[in-house]
Amino acid sequence: MANLIDLIGRILISALFFISAYNKIFSIDGSMSWMEGFGLPGFLLYPTIALEIILPLCIIVGYKARISAGLLAIFCLTTAFIFHLDFVDPMQKISFLKNVGLAGGFLFIVANGTKEWAID
Repeated sequence: MANLIDLIGRILISALFFISAYNKIFSIDGSMSWMEGFGLPGFLLYPTIALEIILPLCIIVGYKARISAGLLAIFCLTTAFIFHLDFVDPMQKISFLKNVGLAGGFLFIVANGTKEWAID
């Protein structure tokens, strides 16, 4: 039962990134403009999309899950502090806290790894 719960948890924590990558792919220009509005070069959108697809897949299948989770924790904290620091806007505050919470979940994977249902 612990293996099933672990797998479901890995799927749930990763799902958000697939949806985010999908949205970025189908609105490349808007996503680039949004990033550039924060002073970042728009070309960084491409590695971001790759990261949002590859690392969650690694976590779900359990291949180098600790490393992938560590990188996603850093990604979540970085995006929280770059894009969601406008606490006057309640949605930005929620997005900031969501990213911090996701980073915490990824740190659990870093600390505990995956159960038996993993490639590693």
